[in-house]
Amino acid sequence: MVFVTGIINGSPADKAGIRSGDAILTVNGNEINDVLDYQFYTTEISLSLEVKRGDDILRIFLGKGEYEDPGMEFCTYLMDDKRRCRNGCMFCFIDQNPKGMRETIYFKDDDERLSFLQGNYVTLTNLTDKEIDRIIKMRLSPVNISVHTTNPELRVKMMKNRFAGEVLSFIPRLNEGGIQINAQLVLCRGINDGKELERSLEDLIAFENLESCACVPAGLTDHREGLYPLQPYDRETAREIIDIINKYGDKTVEKYGYRKVFASDEFYLLAEYELPEEPFYEGYPQIENGVGMLRSLTEEFLDELNYTEECSDQKKVIATGKAAYPTIKMLVAKAKEKFPHLDCEVYQIENNFFGKNITVSGLITGKDLIDQLKGKIPEGCFLLLPSNMFKADEEVFLDDVKLRQVKKTLGCIPIISGKDGYELCQKVLLPL
Repeated sequence: MVFVTGIINGSPADKAGIRSGDAILTVNGNEINDVLDYQFYTTEISLSLEVKRGDDILRIFLGKGEYEDPGMEFCTYLMDDKRRCRNGCMFCFIDQNPKGMRETIYFKDDDERLSFLQGNYVTLTNLTDKEIDRIIKMRLSPVNISVHTTNPELRVKMMKNRFAGEVLSFIPRLNEGGIQINAQLVLCRGINDGKELERSLEDLIAFENLESCACVPAGLTDHREGLYPLQPYDRETAREIIDIINKYGDKTVEKYGYRKVFASDEFYLLAEYELPEEPFYEGYPQIENGVGMLRSLTEEFLDELNYTEECSDQKKVIATGKAAYPTIKMLVAKAKEKFPHLDCEVYQIENNFFGKNITVSGLITGKDLIDQLKGKIPEGCFLLLPSNMFKADEEVFLDDVKLRQVKKTLGCIPIISGKDGYELCQKVLLPL
């Protein structure tokens, strides 16, 4: 059951007489435990609700439009607590955070409901047979799975969870149930790569409902005291990884007519390879895992540049991480070819907080930004910062430095830019 914490005035629930404090037990005879049950079973126009009010059990009938929200509010988005990860993965990034950060940064979620609602990846170790049946019954698709390896014994070792291997049996069940699957393999050098990677990809591409699979290198910070000794990939080992991934990507093209297996941009940067062209990425199904992100940024920026016919004379500075720096510097150079008077510089921010192996802009802290730009950028300039540097919906960096502190310390005008290339181009060229 779930508890109602508020009723929207004039809503179907309000008209039916449901009150704040009521507990919703069932809808049309179906048990309600969380947001998935609620959203799935309240789509119909006629609802019969079993409601607990104090010690009484009431039957309340509610009429509404199809897919109309009944108008009940609950204590949390999920209607219960977020499920905490029960694994101890050898590569877990959260375990590599330094001490003293805000408490929410150390929370590990592994909640299948967030996979459907927000695109999160889950390991399946928090799921039961009953919950797999619910996914198939409700057609909750796609499921985003952190697979890492299809070798059961190796998965147990990597994730430090004795159930990590046996829950791999859920994947063929989901596939047979018609549920689309997006897979993620976090690769650890010398552990689940090489022959083990070939085994995993061979197993995964056999599932016809596998939509995509991203292979990404484990992120290694300087704060791994007491953790499993992992080594970063270098130029040669990254090239070996790309060769394996592209071999199996080519197999999916041959078998299914399109590519399903991809290496993340970071592997291409480590290998010192050019990024593939846009058609290779099949519409970017794994862009949130860093697959094709730089290619997409490039194509969008150049497309917008092609159609833009004006350029302001404002002084602008872009700050970014090491991974994106060469691409953004190249894009600004392209813009200067078209608009020679464009006054824009690009600065690369080294990650001293997490360590130099961490190169993405989304993990740059406010302190690193201030320390490395102080005295280098002109006062009063516009400082363009990607939105992924900030806590969701707040102007706060990972280390709790606020955007207004950047403005005060550097004497600049900070501007948050979206993640896509269209907006970046507009921010670079147009008046702010």
